Amino acid sequence: MKTLWTLAQDATDGLCRLGIDDPSHAVNLLSVAALDELDACITQVENGLENGLETGIASGPRAHPITGLIIHSRKAKGFIAGADVDEFDRLADPAQAERHIRRVHALLARIEDLPIPTLALIHGVCLGGGLELALACRYRIASDDPSTKLGFPEVRLGIFPGYGGTWRAIRTLGPVAAIQAMLTGKTYSARQAQRMGLVDRVLPQRQLETGARDLIRAAPLPSRANFSQRLPNLPPVRGWVAQRMTRRTAAKMRQEHYPAPFALIEHWRANGENARGLLDGEARRVPELLLGESSTNLRRVFHLQERLKALSGGEVPRPDRVHVVGAGVMGGDIAAWCALSGLTVTLQDLSLDQIGRAMKRAHRLFEQRLRDPRLVRTAWDRLIPDPDGEGLRRTDLVIEAVAEQAELKQRLFAEMETRVPEHALLATNTSSIPLERIGEGLRDPGRLIGLHFFNPVARMQLVEVVRGTSTRSESVQRGLAAVRALDRLPLPVRSRPGFLVNRVLMPYLLEAVDLLDEGVSMAAIDRAAVDYGMPMGPLALADTVGLDICLAVADTLGPALTAPEETPERLRRMVSEGRLGRKSGQGFYAYQGERAMPQAVPRGERPPEDLTERLIFRLLNECVACLREGVVEDPDLLDAGVVFGTGFAPHRGGPLHEIAQGGWERMRERLDALQRDHGRHFRPDRGWQLTPAGLYPGGH
Repeated sequence: MKTLWTLAQDATDGLCRLGIDDPSHAVNLLSVAALDELDACITQVENGLENGLETGIASGPRAHPITGLIIHSRKAKGFIAGADVDEFDRLADPAQAERHIRRVHALLARIEDLPIPTLALIHGVCLGGGLELALACRYRIASDDPSTKLGFPEVRLGIFPGYGGTWRAIRTLGPVAAIQAMLTGKTYSARQAQRMGLVDRVLPQRQLETGARDLIRAAPLPSRANFSQRLPNLPPVRGWVAQRMTRRTAAKMRQEHYPAPFALIEHWRANGENARGLLDGEARRVPELLLGESSTNLRRVFHLQERLKALSGGEVPRPDRVHVVGAGVMGGDIAAWCALSGLTVTLQDLSLDQIGRAMKRAHRLFEQRLRDPRLVRTAWDRLIPDPDGEGLRRTDLVIEAVAEQAELKQRLFAEMETRVPEHALLATNTSSIPLERIGEGLRDPGRLIGLHFFNPVARMQLVEVVRGTSTRSESVQRGLAAVRALDRLPLPVRSRPGFLVNRVLMPYLLEAVDLLDEGVSMAAIDRAAVDYGMPMGPLALADTVGLDICLAVADTLGPALTAPEETPERLRRMVSEGRLGRKSGQGFYAYQGERAMPQAVPRGERPPEDLTERLIFRLLNECVACLREGVVEDPDLLDAGVVFGTGFAPHRGGPLHEIAQGGWERMRERLDALQRDHGRHFRPDRGWQLTPAGLYPGGH
């Protein structure tokens, strides 16, 4: 059995150091094995405190009484990233999960009750169960390294903190700050965590050890919420605050889709600052959530995300210098994100005004994300205006983001190929044009890939890494590595019209326009999609993407769809009138700044009963076609791409998972019925005629 924890005592001052290094994972996890060892180590500390020097951790004539305990990570980066999610999937029933939670409660209570100062020394990620363990210590010190992040991400897995986190976070931060941190699942930098009260001190990594010893020697009272922060725990106030939290949460999500945030608010409303009530509530409610459908599907999405992260091998070199051609919204924002991620970026465009606007947007992004003027200045220095393209001569990666015109891209790449180093990777941000066409004039099309980012670049996690028929495998691997260097999720796709994300989105968007032409209101169409679980409706999404982009993709993709379709005249007319969506202030919706003017379903309107099915089955049908054609290698990658690229209802686990849950035969029969009722747009792809096992090896 591998040893995860090591316990050692400094004979000079009596301080014990309890360090974790999980050799089976890149990050430390609180697995059952890790908890078993932690239990044994705490027993050893307790014995040493109880029995004195003879049976302590250190013994002999020079042994020192135990004066404090420092819990830390022995990995270079990362404290503890939380519980082992894989073990959640193996829990058989709520009673088993409840026993596990109560066992952890007892273990962390023993740490909290030690009669010596205890301190969590945090460098790197400290999330979920890792933060709950840290809160059981009397003190917390965090490094000021950018990799240090603290938070409670459990809500993203369909649960809320269950290792005593609700009680200890409320005690430390007060209920409002604590519940908000758990509701959002947000991660905080070390400085933000210090301002909140999650950590006591923030120090450079080189000073952590000295700072820990100084704090233990000083032994101040532990940090606790002050009176004003505790005030919302009073019963009359608590009910009112909980009601407001519930209303605000309901405005963002539906309780039947995501029960965990609502359960968390009710958990606090019922128990306030009653430690026993909060701990008992965790032990009872978290197991119910954990074994529910929402959490099961959200954990599936988590595993899909981890698979995308693992696609890039650590041995593949990542770029240091990037040259972006095209300083429009997409190109400028790609360049800004590259610079924010630590790469040196040169930004080229024929228009100096375009470059200037891109630089202003970049500076706003740096200020929003970094907040520290020194870090903003450093990122700003990495983004270099380059109207003449001088950066091409030293770049590792070129990203082209000019207008969606095949001939323009062909000419541009043919010219750039003569100016870049031999090792440089060539990438296009095309949203729909096959790589084979773009690379027609290249001497070496094997180094051309697609890196298809989505708008807005700073928020969309997925990047499609497109492989053409001539693209070398090495180029694809370098593309995957480049995407991971930008902290984005790479999805390898084959060069087909629209690739994956735009291919499955387009029939969904076109069906929304068809419904609009039939007289269904915008509000009813978009509400149907949101009620299903989409982050926004299809018409709002089209406005966000840009109707000019939608038009270009529709013209390219229409003939290639499973049910070929002409571009709606309404869309063409809106673009010709300059109604391009959010970026022009007018699209399907009117905008004030970045906010769409709200639309209500007209009084008396009775939307079609099959409205939601018409939207969703167009998307599902195209997903089946993409899988049959091999646009992605397997159904899990397709589900990952559609969830992270389109926002497809995460609580459903992905479109192909949704089909599997609904029953392949029954879902196919429903598509047949839609075709009878509404025509050829719902013609099932040939993939529906196959069994799941015949459509892809091993079934779903």
